[in-house]
Amino acid sequence: MMTAQILDLDTACRDYRRIASALAWLGENWRDHPDLDAAARSAGLSPHHFQRLFTRWVGLSPKKYVGALAHGAAREALEDGASILDAAFDAGLSGPGRLHDLFIAHEAVTPGDAKRRGAGLSFTWGATPTPFGEAVLLIAPRGLSALAFAEPDVETAFEDLHARFPAADYVRDDAEARAWAERIFLGGGPGAPVPLALYGTPWQRQVWRALLEIPAGETTSYKSIAQQVCTPKAARAVGAAVGANPVAWLIPCHRVIAADGQLTGYHWGVERKRAMLAYEAVAR
Repeated sequence: MMTAQILDLDTACRDYRRIASALAWLGENWRDHPDLDAAARSAGLSPHHFQRLFTRWVGLSPKKYVGALAHGAAREALEDGASILDAAFDAGLSGPGRLHDLFIAHEAVTPGDAKRRGAGLSFTWGATPTPFGEAVLLIAPRGLSALAFAEPDVETAFEDLHARFPAADYVRDDAEARAWAERIFLGGGPGAPVPLALYGTPWQRQVWRALLEIPAGETTSYKSIAQQVCTPKAARAVGAAVGANPVAWLIPCHRVIAADGQLTGYHWGVERKRAMLAYEAVAR
């Protein structure tokens, strides 16, 4: 994240060249999963200095950046019909066990699940009232995977969630959904600890983490989020990641507004977004 103050233009320019060189080197060598020492040597820096500089510029550690590259290659191979073993080797991994670890870290879903579009996964879903209208919840064994408001109706909201993993098994349990809703909305507010099992790309998850840092009752812009995670020029990409947020309220995409202060771009309606912000303002 480029959040540090620039004190010396010469140093900033030199750091940029080093990071550009390191990114090119990692792009050529990621299949070897180079360690921090090797990556640092490519930039002519000590491991400690390189780790700090790379993380500040890119928003990910060198190890996580290489993992993201490997993850993308493995998913592409799986979608092209490769076997789990072939996808592991395509990603430069020693075998399917390491590929499994990679997908758990980046998507909370195994590579086999991804290839089978959710076959073998089991979700509980249900409809429940909330302070902001009827909602549909999707619950995985590891935690809450989605909270979507029922627009225009429960069935449509469920189909939107079902499309993410159409081959998974789904069991409806409205009582379970209501219990989770009580935990979310009556058990301490949006800051209450609720386990999440999220499915998204590394970029989306990075944006969603940034959303969690927006204090309740406050708002920010897409450009500000983009500046926090990488560069202000990525505001459009940030908007897409915000729009893909599967967990309303807990991951507070409703706190992101247009640069001119307009309440635009909320998947579940501007009126609901306005109500959420008003609720939080009063509760501060």
